[in-house]
Amino acid sequence: MAPEASSSSSSSSSPSPTSSSAIDFLTLCHRLKTTKRTGWVRREVQEPESIADHMYRMGLMALIASDIPGVNREKCMKIAIVHDIAEAIVGDITPSDGIPKQEKSRREREALQNMCELLGGGERAKEISDLWMEYEDNSTMEAKLVKDFDKRLYGSVILLVPLCTTYAMHMSSQVLND
Repeated sequence: MAPEASSSSSSSSSPSPTSSSAIDFLTLCHRLKTTKRTGWVRREVQEPESIADHMYRMGLMALIASDIPGVNREKCMKIAIVHDIAEAIVGDITPSDGIPKQEKSRREREALQNMCELLGGGERAKEISDLWMEYEDNSTMEAKLVKDFDKRLYGSVILLVPLCTTYAMHMSSQVLND
């Protein structure tokens, strides 16, 4: 067993192509944390959410959603996490950008394919691609539910931003007065 242990420790000291691909993929995905959502930027919302913030919030919505017969919540969480992943390359394209839906879809599909290739292909890349396509095609109950979350989240944020801003200002004045 000792030779296996030394073999294992030497393989962990130099990254394998798989770990290198994963690092490259995750580095690319990091852009989602720094890319702000276009709609909020255009509305001049202070500290707009990033694409990653949005995807994370969608994942949490799927996590806490009530059970629905025939709907796999775990799959919903995965779809929520990957539904905007191609935006790491193409950015947050909105209807007001004037890019036709077919062109937006083509760009995002190409970006997703590049990201999956960067990941090294394989089972995980296929899963990400399949989940993303499912969402884009709105082909399952899970995809439809996540799309509904996306629409509801947008509406909720529009209503909540002014409310939260007012509350934060109120709390700030309370703290200063105390």
